[in-house]
Amino acid sequence: MQNMIGSILQVIVGVGLLNVWLLRRESATAYRGGAAKNLKEEFATYGLPAPMFYIVGGLKIICGVLLLVGLGYRPVVLPAAAVVVVLMLGAVAMHLKVGDAVSKYVPAALMLAMSGAICVISSL
Repeated sequence: MQNMIGSILQVIVGVGLLNVWLLRRESATAYRGGAAKNLKEEFATYGLPAPMFYIVGGLKIICGVLLLVGLGYRPVVLPAAAVVVVLMLGAVAMHLKVGDAVSKYVPAALMLAMSGAICVISSL
């Protein structure tokens, strides 16, 4: 049962990361920090240097792929999920930094919770 729940969470988090960073990077959403209309503007809103956009984006894409690969090759799951936990802690912190409404960082908080659960399940 734990493996099934872990696998479902891996798909949700993996596909979610790839969706945001590959398909919706330029899209305005209700969850962007401040008044940002796309991911680059969101990083600028947080006061982050331009290279952070590429570093964070690269890590999220790699982790999204690894979580999906982990459905068949388990050793990559824990490291990928752990990196996502750290990145999502940062995402929530950035939303708090700019004073966003809670509704703007609910997705990051949910990704944090699901990635944390993946870490726990994959450690058992």
